[in-house]
Amino acid sequence: MKKFSVIYCLAVLLAFPIIAEAQVNEDLTEEKKEKLSKRPADIVQTEIGELRLVPPFSSESVTKESKVIGWGDNKPNAPAGFKVTKFAENLNHPRRTYIAPNDDIFVVESNTENSADRITLIRDIDQDGTPDYQEVFLDNLNQPYGMLILNDYFYVANTDGLYRYPYTEGDTEIKDEGEKILNLPAGGYNNHWTRNLIANKEGSKIYVSVGSASNVGEYGMEKEKRRAAILEINPDGTGEKIYASGLRNPVGMDWNPVTGELWTAVNERDKIGNNLVPDYITSVQEDGWYGWPYSYYGQIQDPRWAEDPHKDLVEKAIVPDVPVGPHTASLGLAFYTKDKFPDKYKNGAFVGQHGSWNRAVFSGYKILFVPFDENGKPGQPEDFLTGFIANEAESKVYGRPVGVSITPDGALLVSDDDANVIWKVSAE
Repeated sequence: MKKFSVIYCLAVLLAFPIIAEAQVNEDLTEEKKEKLSKRPADIVQTEIGELRLVPPFSSESVTKESKVIGWGDNKPNAPAGFKVTKFAENLNHPRRTYIAPNDDIFVVESNTENSADRITLIRDIDQDGTPDYQEVFLDNLNQPYGMLILNDYFYVANTDGLYRYPYTEGDTEIKDEGEKILNLPAGGYNNHWTRNLIANKEGSKIYVSVGSASNVGEYGMEKEKRRAAILEINPDGTGEKIYASGLRNPVGMDWNPVTGELWTAVNERDKIGNNLVPDYITSVQEDGWYGWPYSYYGQIQDPRWAEDPHKDLVEKAIVPDVPVGPHTASLGLAFYTKDKFPDKYKNGAFVGQHGSWNRAVFSGYKILFVPFDENGKPGQPEDFLTGFIANEAESKVYGRPVGVSITPDGALLVSDDDANVIWKVSAE
């Protein structure tokens, strides 16, 4: 795997602010698509083994939206030895949870449209595993997603900026207007509005994920400045640098508990077939370049950039570590560092797959588990929480899992935003 200078990368991208928009071609001729579909499959080596990637346009790109019908008396399915309970409800699109050092649970309620734009505080006061307190903690936000407590501040990543508010442990609400410490680019293709947050172990740096404004750069690369990237800043918002780029839509972030590496869950691009391009989770190399929009899985060139392939960038692209299926909308990521689950789950990663619209047969709509060995290296993904699809033929689903987090008592919380439920998965 290769690294290169992010300064150089940005210089190359910004050197084409006008011609880039003209060079990408999403509307290839049928003759060109047919020719591409007949080329040999691409084979790449990932951290979990060989991956075979079918040719572009070897299947038709389709639109298949899901219809959420709610759970009724049903609930998701977990492996034997686990129980699934409804942890919280009466929420408005609970997108993800953040667990504070004092075990308070913060729920961000936000959506693409008609967003509640608030954060709710949940407490299990008597520590019996069931919430005793659920009230609005902070509102009047703008499509919030990332949350972080650091240095007596409560940080919130709205879609257009990072804010921080004075915070004392145990606070039940915030009324302060807060301070905007970082402007963030807003708007984008296919709901790329989420901005996640995570701090390093020392608390000296904050990492902010920002998805792309487009599918494959079709609006011009000048619209992608500081996007499709993870930004690194100081806690006061200064000192910004591009930590890693070429990541189409990085959302979930967590630290590998063995290696200390930053990992992220990334949504890959659409409209070149049912099975392209697989989403992935990957370790994030500082100053790393991951290919979007010019290539995928290393040096596989996106054919829509045939007239302006940016060969120098394609050659430097890093192959992501763990493919997790095409069009799964893998958004949540959390390493399991507790000891309540069986040993196989120790230091492994849970991945929340929201489910996508660009595949003839639904993929995603479940929680994956990726085991990691004693050296912090990943293994083959496996299904963990399933049963979200109610009727494939009728495009009906009970709900859509998004964020995942680990509770102080060693359970897994799953935010089911379209069903307005938070599920708790515990070992029996």
